[in-house]
Parts: sequence; C-alpha cells; structure tokens
Amino acid sequence: MSKARLIITAVTVQGLSQAEAARTYGVSKGWVSKLIARWRVEGEAAFEPHSRRPRTTPGALPAETVELILELRKQLTARGLDAGAHTIAWHLQHHHDRVVSPATIWRTLKRAGLIEPEPKKRPRSSYMRFQAALPNQCWQSDFTHYRLADGTNAEILTWLDDCTRYAISVTAHAAVTTPIVVATFRASTEKHGTPASTLTDNGMVFTVRHSGFGRRGGRNAFETELRDRNIVQKNGSPSHPQTQGKVERFQQTMKNWLRAHDPQPRSLEELQQLLDQFAEEYNERRPHRALPHHSTPAARYFALPKATPTAGARDADNHTRVRHDRVDTTGCITLRVAGKMHHIGISRTHSGTHVLVLVNDLEVTVINAATGEVLRELTIDTRRDYQPTGRPKGPQKRQKPPNP
Repeated sequence: MSKARLIITAVTVQGLSQAEAARTYGVSKGWVSKLIARWRVEGEAAFEPHSRRPRTTPGALPAETVELILELRKQLTARGLDAGAHTIAWHLQHHHDRVVSPATIWRTLKRAGLIEPEPKKRPRSSYMRFQAALPNQCWQSDFTHYRLADGTNAEILTWLDDCTRYAISVTAHAAVTTPIVVATFRASTEKHGTPASTLTDNGMVFTVRHSGFGRRGGRNAFETELRDRNIVQKNGSPSHPQTQGKVERFQQTMKNWLRAHDPQPRSLEELQQLLDQFAEEYNERRPHRALPHHSTPAARYFALPKATPTAGARDADNHTRVRHDRVDTTGCITLRVAGKMHHIGISRTHSGTHVLVLVNDLEVTVINAATGEVLRELTIDTRRDYQPTGRPKGPQKRQKPPNP
C-alpha cells in the first residue's frame, strides 16, 4: 500500500485529523492537506503517485531550434564532416544567430536517438597535449592509403601546420617516395615559408636512421634538404602514432569526407580535385574544436606571426661514417649521398684494392686499408654522379725537346 493511500485512509476512515496523521506518519501537515484536497477532486486516482515534472519549461528549446539542430546534424553527416555538439553550436552561432550550449545540443541529439553515450571513453582532459606556439614552428607530415573506384591503390601525402591545423599541402600519388616528399615540401615552402621543424614517423621516405644505410651515417634526400635549410627534424617513436596525432586525426576526417562523396574518384586526377575541395572546406569554412573560439585553421594561421628556422641550429649536426669498400675494375668506388649514388674515381691501377672510406658529410677521404696510403681526398659534388680524379685520361704525351 502506498503512503498516500495510507494517510488518506487514516483521515477519511480512521477519523484522524490532518495534524494527527502528519505526526503519526512523519510528514508535513501541508502535504497531508494536499493529499486530502486531491482525493476530494480525483477520488481513487489520488492514491497513485503523480509526476513531478513541471507544468511549464520556460528554458526549453523552441521547436524550430530543435529541428534546426537535427537538420544540421543530418547535413554535416551527409557531407562527411564532423557533426558533434560543438560543431553544431558553432554553425548555429555563426550562420543562424542562435546561441545554444553544446551540452543542450548533445541532450537534444541523444533524445532523438542520433548519438549513444560512451561512458568508457577517455576524457579529453586526461591527454597531455603538445602544440607549437606559432604557425610554421612545426609541420607534421604523413601519408595514407586510399582505394580508387576501380580498385587501384593510391596514397595521399599531407603537410599540416601543428599550431593551427592548417592544411599546408594535400596531394595524391600512385606511391609516395622520398623525391615526392622533397618536391611537395619545397612547393609548400615556396608558398607558405620555411618551417622551423618537421615531425614525421620513421617511414623510409622521411628518414633512414633505422635502416642499415642510416646506421652507417647516411641521409636520404629529405633529411639532407632539412639539414641544408637548418630545419630541425623530429621523428616519433617507432610504433607510437600518437606522436603524430594531429595529422592522423586530419587523415581520418579527410577519409570520412571522401567516402561521403558519390561517385568515388576513378583516377588520381579526380582524387586530387576532391582533395583540393576538401582542403578549402577544412581550412576556410570548417570550425576546428581544438582552436580558440573554434576558429577555422586559415583564420588562425594567417592571423599569427610565422616562426622561421634558427640560423646555425644544425651546424654541428654532421653525419660521419666509415665504410669498407673495394675499388672495382673501372677504378671507382660508390657512395650514396642524400639518397643518390655517386661514383668516385680512384684509379685503375688500384683495381681490387680494399679501402677505408672516411665520410664527414660531403668531405671524403679514401685510404688503402692495407698500407694506410691516402688514395684520394675530395668534396662530393652533389650535382654530378661521377666524381673525376682531375687527372688527364690516358697516357700522357711526351714533350718534344726544344729545337736547338
């Protein structure tokens, strides 16, 4: 039996006064009075518990605002863009002059069955965030795979500003190689200036320090490019993609946007056209939750002063190595510099000789391993493959004696 039924029965049947019933059952006299008044109006229905919901909700969202929230969610999702509560709040404020809190939007979406709570999801506040203070202080780069409509594999290379999330360059390729990395990097610096540092994973297109060649002290073309420009090169720990989390998250957003388009691209040219459209949408019109006031990456990138490389930052960063080699039948040895093979002329007379090659960046000394004789010293000319000895080819002609 409910307590309401018990109190009403005690007053109407047992004959207790309202004050006595209140003292007996430990409730207020006012509540007993309300129960009796309700019983006189509703009869048996007064014994059932009543809803405590207020009769009016002055703070509730207008119906048209609720419909607008649901419509924005539908439109953003269909376009492959982020459609969370913070993004919808930004669009409401900037495009519809309505200020609604993200929490209210989230509850509206939940009531509509459009999102499911994730109680086990790690809160954003628990992450340690590392972010450059100025544009061009650090560029992140990575490439990801994408399948074209005909099943052909493609790869998308991204350069992203760490501070502002501005997409510096997004390009499509059949396969990303070190020369492509260098070419896109140079094109990006011509347009946006030179960054102070770069951050990538340990892929061979970015660094060879974990390869056999890298352990012997060599650099690939991209590493050499950064060294020559005084740009600090940073690489994440192996098997730890969280270090490049910003560019990884960018690629996730990019792929969601690409998959939302129908038909899918059938060629690299069509894929590049879509990437150009996405970069414009991402940089110019899409609010970014990680930026102050949820501004767009372009607004943030062009509003702040740009960082530049520090002069002399890598002056002491020389790659030294010692190689064991053997002079071939043509009188040459080979040496890879900045990812390119160079042939160093020694002499045919030393064919088959075992040598030690001492390398300090472009300065090279070749020593006879058996005798210690210095066979050649030179500075590598990176513009040419063969490094000539400087001696004339073939036997020298005998000089004729002067006429008496």
